[in-house]
Amino acid sequence: MKIEIDTESGEIVTGDGHRHSIWSDAGFHLLSDLWLKSGWNQKHVYTFSWFGVPIIQLPEDMIRFQEAVFRLAPDVIVETGIAHGGSLVYSASLCRLMGKGRVIGVDIDIRAHNRERLEKHPLIDLITLYEGSSVDPDLVATVKAGIAPGETVLVVLDSDHSYGHVMAELEAYAPLVTPGSYIVATDGIMRLVADAPRAGRNWETDNPAEAARDFAASHPEFVIAPPGWAFNESTLDKPVTHWPDAWLKRIGD
Repeated sequence: MKIEIDTESGEIVTGDGHRHSIWSDAGFHLLSDLWLKSGWNQKHVYTFSWFGVPIIQLPEDMIRFQEAVFRLAPDVIVETGIAHGGSLVYSASLCRLMGKGRVIGVDIDIRAHNRERLEKHPLIDLITLYEGSSVDPDLVATVKAGIAPGETVLVVLDSDHSYGHVMAELEAYAPLVTPGSYIVATDGIMRLVADAPRAGRNWETDNPAEAARDFAASHPEFVIAPPGWAFNESTLDKPVTHWPDAWLKRIGD
């Protein structure tokens, strides 16, 4: 989309001729989308750490995530895709603060230096690591075996973000999600940044958000329903996020 930003008049003009005040909700969202695209291309999210471990996530998504975790108080948080391990440590720190919960991390390749750092981390007692394909039936069965009957389970998918892989993960891990909880297909921002220099045009459809929407359409026990904001004194009602259409809430058995 073409937009023109005039800071002197305080207006944003879109390619279809619509004018929006920079100081309006619509103007904020237009600027936010542009900031998200530029920031994604410049690897803005590759500049943060959590408790000493790199965490490749947008801070706003992490704050929204902790709101959901605090409200849900899960017994188990399952995460596919470990990378450096910052997200696992983040989730484990929330569990420690709440005095409840533990984290299971799955990755096809846990690099030796990342494993060593995690195994030496003060929160490792709340983290279990499994190496292997996240959609390997044996590995999924192992994860399932580590969850006790009646435990509340939240799942976060953050490994291979291709449509096919995310769909396979949704089919594999959604049965673990308890009613009222979520399976979160992260990084649907791929469709927004498909025209960025570091991206690919196929990302317009080959992305986690498309998989989540199609999964919900064929699984009536799940709906795309991001958690409501716990606090809001603004007129805004949409997050600035790398995770559009990510939150699949289980509403039935």
